[in-house]
Amino acid sequence: MPQAAWSQAAVPASAAIYSCIDAQGQRLTSDRPIADCTGREQRVLNRDGSVRRVIPPALTADERAEREAAERRAELARAGQADAVRRDRNLVARFPNEAAHRRSREAALDTVRLATRATEQRLKELAAERKPLIEEAEFYKGRPLPLRLKQLFDANDAGVEAQRAAAANQEAELVRINRLHDVELDRLRQLWAGAAPGSLGPAPAIDARASAGALPTATLRGTVQ
Repeated sequence: MPQAAWSQAAVPASAAIYSCIDAQGQRLTSDRPIADCTGREQRVLNRDGSVRRVIPPALTADERAEREAAERRAELARAGQADAVRRDRNLVARFPNEAAHRRSREAALDTVRLATRATEQRLKELAAERKPLIEEAEFYKGRPLPLRLKQLFDANDAGVEAQRAAAANQEAELVRINRLHDVELDRLRQLWAGAAPGSLGPAPAIDARASAGALPTATLRGTVQ
C-alpha cells in the first residue's frame, strides 16, 4: 500500500503513525521511522491524528561535532563557575576580615624577608673571604696566579653571582606576593560587601598565601657557595 494512502483502519489502536514531508514536498506516513525523512522532522501520531511526539531531524556529522563541542564548553563553564563559588566561600571562611588577610600577607612576606637577610649576610661573608685573596694576589703582580688561588677567586665570584641572582628573585617574589594579595583583597572586599560567591568571575589562579613556595628552597634560604 502506498505510504501516502495509509489507512488508519489497518493500524492497531496502540500503534503509532510516523508522518513527514519529504524533499519533494510529499507527505509520507509509515508505521516506523521513515528513512527518506532522516534529515527532516518527523511527527509521531496517535491513531486519532493527535501528535504523540516530534522527532527532530538527524544531525549531520558536522552538526553532531558542533553540538558535542558546545556541550563540552557548557560543562567547562559549569565546572569553572562551581570552582569560583568554592574558592570564594573558602576565601571568606579563611579571612572574615581585613586584619586576618593582612596577617596572611605579612607572614608570606616575612618568609622572603628572612631569605633576603640570609642572602645579604652571605654576600658580606663572601666579601670578607675575598679580602685575603686580594692581599695574597698582590704578591703575584705581573705574573699568573697559582691555580689554587685562581680557583678560590673563581669560587668566590660564582658565590657572589649566585647570591645576587637569589636577591633578585627574592625582590621579585616580594612584588608578586603583594600583587597577589592586592588582587585577593579587592575580591574579598566585594564579597564582604555582599557579592555572591562566584559572581565576580574566575578567582585568582595562584594562591597568594602559598607564594613563598614558588621560589626554590635554595633561593628562599640563600644559596650557599
